[in-house]
Amino acid sequence: MAKAQTLYFISPKQIEIKETNLPALKEDEVLVESICSAISAGTEMLVFRGEFSQLADSHDAVSSDLKYPLAYGYACVGRVVEAGRTVDKNWKGKLVFGFQPHTSHFIAKTESLIPIPASLSPETACFLPNMETAVNLVQDGAPILGERVLVLGQGIIGLLTASLLSEFPLESLTTVDQFESRRNALRVKGQRSNVESLSPADLRLSTFNEKKADLTFELSGSPAALNDAIDLTTFSGRIVIGSWYGQKRAPIELGGSFHRSRIKLISSQVSTISPELSGRWDKSRRFEVTWKALERIQPEKWITHRFSLNEAGQAYQLLDENPQETIQIIFKHE
Repeated sequence: MAKAQTLYFISPKQIEIKETNLPALKEDEVLVESICSAISAGTEMLVFRGEFSQLADSHDAVSSDLKYPLAYGYACVGRVVEAGRTVDKNWKGKLVFGFQPHTSHFIAKTESLIPIPASLSPETACFLPNMETAVNLVQDGAPILGERVLVLGQGIIGLLTASLLSEFPLESLTTVDQFESRRNALRVKGQRSNVESLSPADLRLSTFNEKKADLTFELSGSPAALNDAIDLTTFSGRIVIGSWYGQKRAPIELGGSFHRSRIKLISSQVSTISPELSGRWDKSRRFEVTWKALERIQPEKWITHRFSLNEAGQAYQLLDENPQETIQIIFKHE
């Protein structure tokens, strides 16, 4: 009988690796042996810290009705090692992506798995959900030729979003983050350099405040940053809010210039497609765009740490206490 080592969040800041027996493989299922999985430094850290909200009305099964203890994660890459009787035998040996928690093995139906293009490594493929999120953010923001664009937050979602935006013919693209390593990340290994990266302090001293942004992306994970987004966005501009704040709260200043600004606040979350696009776009088409973006941007250069599943406690402690030292952390399961 196959066994799996799976990471569980037991309570705030308490994790446990549990060994479980996997059920017998059904005729329409496959067994996947994990190779690597990526930690979400945003959503997953809300779960680790106990700051998540109940999402019974969410549009994706991963985030709905969260409660301890739970296995959580959604960026797992592995190889099919066994196939059920009715499964096409070509699946055996195939490299696949699954929206699965951090685990050494899992059983799934093939329709829930995404074959990985031969041009991508397993570590690159771990970025699939984050890159899909970045694609969704850019589509929701709909940048226009010659616009001034601002990205608040340069965690992995912010870096991927800024990388996509750098391909547009914008007047300017400015990114902001409190951590120096993340401000410098876009300049690594030939990444396009048409981006101005500022600290929050530098931003206040820059001339950016005079022109302001036509389009701002709030991706910092901090609800207070929405005030900065409003202050830095011009009349009739758009603010795309990609952060999930969970239970974090901050007062938002809507009584000042915002009231007369006609700024549009756009909530953006990857589990759905904007109604304006859904007549032409579906998840399959968006995944095609996402795979091509991964090939171009090669985000594995932003992996700063690799841990085994048994070292998970160190990984989450690092993210919790010293996030400035990290960009992307992955678990290696081999």
